Amino acid sequence: MRKFNIRKVLDGLTAVSAVASASSAAQQQQAGNRETEIQETLQSEHFQLCKTVRHGFPYQPSALAFDPVQKILAIGTQTGALRLFGRPGVECYCQHDSGAAVIQLQFLINEGALVSALADDTLHLWNLRQKRPAILHSLKFNRERITFCHLPFQSKWLYVGTERGNIHIVNVESFTLSGYVIMWNKAIELSSKSHPGPVVHISDNPMDEGKLLIGFESGTVVLWDLKSKKADYRYTHDEAIHSVAWHHEGKQFICSHSDGTLTIWNVKSPTKPFQTITPHGKQLKDGKKPEPCKPILKVEYKTTRAGEPFIILSGGLSYDTVGRRPCLTVMHGKSTAVLEMDYSIVDFLTLCETPYPNDFQEPYAVVVLLEKDLVLIDLAQNGYPIFENPYPLTIHESPVTCCEYFADCPVDLIPALYSVGARQKRQGYSKKEWPISGGNWGVITQSYSEIIITGHADGSIKFWDASAITLQVLYKLKTAKVFEKSRNKDDRPNTDIVDEDPYAIQIISWCPESRMLCIAGVSAHVIIYRFSKQEVTTEVIPMLEVRLLYEINDVETPDGEQVPPVPTPGTGSNPQSIVPQSHPSTSSSSSDGLRDNVPCLKVKNSPLKQSPGYQIELVIQLVWVSGEPPQQITSLAINSAYGLVVFGNCNGIAMVDYLQKTVLLNLGTIELYGSNDPYRREPRSPRKTRQPSGGLCDINEGMVVPEDRCKSPTSGSGSPNNSDDEQKMNNFIEKVKTKSRKFSKMVTNDIAKMSRKLSLPTELKPDLDVKDNSFSRSRSSSVTSIDKESREAISALHFCETFTRKADTSPSPCLWVGTTLGTVLVIVLNLPPGGEQRLLQPVIVSPSGTILRLKGAILRMAFLDTTGSLVPPAHETWREHHEDKDEKEKAKKRRPVSVSPSSSQEISENQYAVICSEKQAKVISLPSQNCIYKQNITETSFVLRGDIVSLSNSICLACFCANGHIMTFSLPSLRPLLDVYYLPLTNMRIARTFCFTDNGQALYLVSPTEIQRLTYSQETCENLQEMLGELFTLVETPEAPNRGFFKGLFGGGAQSLDREELFGESASGKASRSLAQHIPGPGGIEGVKGAASGVVGELARARLALDERGQKLGELEEKTAAMLYSADSFSKHAHEMMLKYKDKKWYQF
Repeated sequence: MRKFNIRKVLDGLTAVSAVASASSAAQQQQAGNRETEIQETLQSEHFQLCKTVRHGFPYQPSALAFDPVQKILAIGTQTGALRLFGRPGVECYCQHDSGAAVIQLQFLINEGALVSALADDTLHLWNLRQKRPAILHSLKFNRERITFCHLPFQSKWLYVGTERGNIHIVNVESFTLSGYVIMWNKAIELSSKSHPGPVVHISDNPMDEGKLLIGFESGTVVLWDLKSKKADYRYTHDEAIHSVAWHHEGKQFICSHSDGTLTIWNVKSPTKPFQTITPHGKQLKDGKKPEPCKPILKVEYKTTRAGEPFIILSGGLSYDTVGRRPCLTVMHGKSTAVLEMDYSIVDFLTLCETPYPNDFQEPYAVVVLLEKDLVLIDLAQNGYPIFENPYPLTIHESPVTCCEYFADCPVDLIPALYSVGARQKRQGYSKKEWPISGGNWGVITQSYSEIIITGHADGSIKFWDASAITLQVLYKLKTAKVFEKSRNKDDRPNTDIVDEDPYAIQIISWCPESRMLCIAGVSAHVIIYRFSKQEVTTEVIPMLEVRLLYEINDVETPDGEQVPPVPTPGTGSNPQSIVPQSHPSTSSSSSDGLRDNVPCLKVKNSPLKQSPGYQIELVIQLVWVSGEPPQQITSLAINSAYGLVVFGNCNGIAMVDYLQKTVLLNLGTIELYGSNDPYRREPRSPRKTRQPSGGLCDINEGMVVPEDRCKSPTSGSGSPNNSDDEQKMNNFIEKVKTKSRKFSKMVTNDIAKMSRKLSLPTELKPDLDVKDNSFSRSRSSSVTSIDKESREAISALHFCETFTRKADTSPSPCLWVGTTLGTVLVIVLNLPPGGEQRLLQPVIVSPSGTILRLKGAILRMAFLDTTGSLVPPAHETWREHHEDKDEKEKAKKRRPVSVSPSSSQEISENQYAVICSEKQAKVISLPSQNCIYKQNITETSFVLRGDIVSLSNSICLACFCANGHIMTFSLPSLRPLLDVYYLPLTNMRIARTFCFTDNGQALYLVSPTEIQRLTYSQETCENLQEMLGELFTLVETPEAPNRGFFKGLFGGGAQSLDREELFGESASGKASRSLAQHIPGPGGIEGVKGAASGVVGELARARLALDERGQKLGELEEKTAAMLYSADSFSKHAHEMMLKYKDKKWYQF
């Protein structure tokens, strides 16, 4: 048997790897020696991932609380989130780990602490004295469900009502249960045979802390004497109770009921209510009871020194007001104001001048928490106007469909947007300052400006100032106003592609330097906007219609016209003849009655007044082709220096010169390849003119277009500088591709499916339920959905000035096109000179013949210069478009600003193309087109978003994968620098809105109403603590109301209670251990120290000191006991040994 030598095998392997590395090194040397010279400064230690701030309205709110001294507002949600708001710019987001719904919030007023009660029957104590609040204690109830909590002002004892009707008492310092319990059977009448239901209300009498008012759901209210442990009075009513409120003098209280009535009770008259009111009931004649109304869910009873009390309530409308919006009713004396709300009311609170319940309340505002909004009503002004909300809570005004993020913008951009946006503000707000004014701003450590742009389902676009972790709306643009609105349901041209939201924004392309904006909408429309500070009236809206086909047209096109070949630089043919132009075509159907040559939306034909801001430059629409609607646009790019916009979908690509208002390029994706198609796809024969809609076209049917027509001007038999070796390599690649075609088809189908899903606007509805059929639910198409999915869509577009072919000696303007099948193609742009010539001479567009391949759909492209710095696309600087004639003369002499170095400097220098796809990234040396670096980003998942971004004076590639990983790679070497599992792709909203930007910033839409911002920069993570605002500030508690001489003399005024004496362990004993379980929070003992101050705090500090001392004494006692035990055991052993050997002689041992 032959002996197996492992060493030789290893030697062989190392030899092979050495040869491989030598060959790759040789390949890199061939690509030019410059690659090795680039010094990469970014290292792994420059990166750290952390969440920074969350903006927007809290999604699915469920609870509300306000600290009247600190002036801080808290909102809890159904997903366990906690949002805290102070003065504008001071916000905070926290999350309960369990994710259970927040059912109630209670501030420890002016203590910098908050208690939250959750639907999983846990209570949590939050410390708000740190910039990132943390939980100090938690208490989990095991046997009973929490329904209501009440914490009296300046008390440390929290009353907790349960579903069983019992009331437990929790010490908020130690978060332990008192042995004092109010049992439901003791509280109600002994003769009562039924259970009173869950506790829906608890409050102490404002004038006597020893009397506790308990409201049960069934309609029973009990006034409980805490000292004597018995009920003083019981008030019974037929209707279920929803809420109870005291008059500040403690002699009356008011209840709201399920039949829309309010009952006012005198404390000492329990037999019947003093008064019954039905605020919205129709008063019937003959003294009959008014008709029942909807339940009054909450009532508040607030008094004023100078006038009548306020009774404020939600709900209670009569049942015949069908379709009426939710209302808040304010009753003040004899006047009743009904304030309609846009959404249903979750909760409301009346803001009062005093925190003391036994003083005149002097209400000045009402905070109304709606399902999707937060409204503040000014009670002091006539008509009850609302305050202008300074928080960025309108992100979801219409559902967000796409998002873009720009850092380090030109300094004049935010003031310019703000000045045009200021004119859009509504009038009629309260003139008073926003009353939620607590907290302090953080220290601004960032000097650069940031802008977020959100696109919405109603066609609106919002620009936000996002500098220094704040958010403020700057300007809103309504793109839908350029289109005619359908007046009735029968006349609805906008339902061709989608059933609803025909104006929804899908893609935004923006040039911050020139301020040019381009959007693509769901109805296959593109609108180009120019920024102007002057108002203008546009008599005729400039528009183009583009007929973008998947099939290559033959002689049998429905219009009977043949599409001319791509114009080459030599032909000089004007490409304007490719498409119908400037005005909608008159024919709306082809000869067989199929819809043809009409766009999905109708542009207004009346003059359009355009306010300062973004004004329409051009509207481009894709049209129907023989009964098939246009496909949605999948990629878009605009370049202000070239005056061009380009867009593509799964049919092909179109380029438009927006200065001359002409179409330059209109090609099917297959036509882009010419004769170099790696998939050897034969162009599909077009549908016969008479063929009815719905039939399948046979791929082999009809004539094949001659190959010469598809060839690019430079492609001959192959690329002009192809050698024999390259030809052999190409043949080998073709063989491999032929063998893997079946697998390739499967992969491309999957990619196309995913890309198709990502391009949908419909999944961004709040329900987020993405179904495959949502894409084609209202399309009438003769091409099957499988066929659509397997088409090669345009997925990435990038204008640049670079080398287009291998033989190029200098860079020139061009467009790089990426597809969903991983192909990159280069189109050469021949631009006329600047000034007046630019408007007269045509732009010549021609394919270069350059084709590059990657795995997966192409997502992003960028270019580096010879030093490894980013080469941004050329751009114009912004100037006012509507200017004087003298200015126009000067403008003619100006050339567009190109940021890339001039070509004379660059003749001998190379560039690098960075291309990122769904699966991998490549860095390609130009003009040689050698791949010098390659990185397989993911094998099992796919990249959702890839961006080439700058960080710490260097650049990197940042990627977000569908498996939840965020990764960064150095450039140009593509070294992995960061790989963190952040969050899995749980819905399409995240996929559509995730974006990276410069300086280590990123964001995504975390819920339909909220933007989550994060950073992947170590420096920003370190500075974040300073940048965050402080919620807690030192404020003196207002003085208690004066009791007055006579009240003090005759025993009137507020009665205090020593709750410690009643609820402490010495008086009430220990609570049952099985009832609730104490869980220490991550805030720890340091957090408790921070939270302890004020009246409660002093006690807490003493308690803590005692606890710590007791703990140390306990440890000492344990150690002493252990030493005693060991000494005792030693003496026992010694005694036993002595007895054993006592009588033995030395030789017997």
